[in-house]
Amino acid sequence: MAAVISEDHIEQVIIQEFIDIGYEYINGVEISPEGLYQEREYNEVVLKNRLQEAIAKINPTIPYEAREEALKKVLRSDSPELFQNNYQFHQYLTDGVDIEYRKENRIAGDTVWLVDYENPLNNEFLVVNQFTVIEGNVNKRPDVILFVNGLPLVVIELKNAADENANVNAAFNQLQTYKKTIPSLFQYNALLIASDGWDALYGSLTSPKQFLLKCIISNFNIFF
Repeated sequence: MAAVISEDHIEQVIIQEFIDIGYEYINGVEISPEGLYQEREYNEVVLKNRLQEAIAKINPTIPYEAREEALKKVLRSDSPELFQNNYQFHQYLTDGVDIEYRKENRIAGDTVWLVDYENPLNNEFLVVNQFTVIEGNVNKRPDVILFVNGLPLVVIELKNAADENANVNAAFNQLQTYKKTIPSLFQYNALLIASDGWDALYGSLTSPKQFLLKCIISNFNIFF
């Protein structure tokens, strides 16, 4: 009898792929309010302490107060519109966070970087599953999230190709539901991925389905 491939198996294969390329793995339950490490509340999607530590590591010459001001800007939502908040965060991610602080009786301007682009190994890469988000009394748990320096940049939703009702299209539709019900997670999104273990669609937060890129995953050798 042929082995039955489950959604959980696909998830574990993908997690292992990321571990193999250098990501650290943490089960989301362990960093939940009831978990061993308690890094977050259920309504918090950024791993704040990790981001705070990364900002300090990447920007050692910038004063503590200025780094904290940059952190506050990143964590703040300035608009009721998800796409506007995502656009603002994308600017922070790519161009840095502009800050001002007092230096020798004058106001100095500088940029706080969230990611070390010159030295990639100076960043923290984390793959997490079982990451529950509660927003507006709605409880959701995307399959896999990739964090860089505590920022949830990539959300991966998985289905099982063996189930004709749970294909890659169903995974894409699930992501659309998440965007409506837990939008705070997607404020920080840089990439969405929907996969059934065989096919995968990937694109930006605002990409309609017809503009998502597609690739084939053969023998569960994940493309990432």
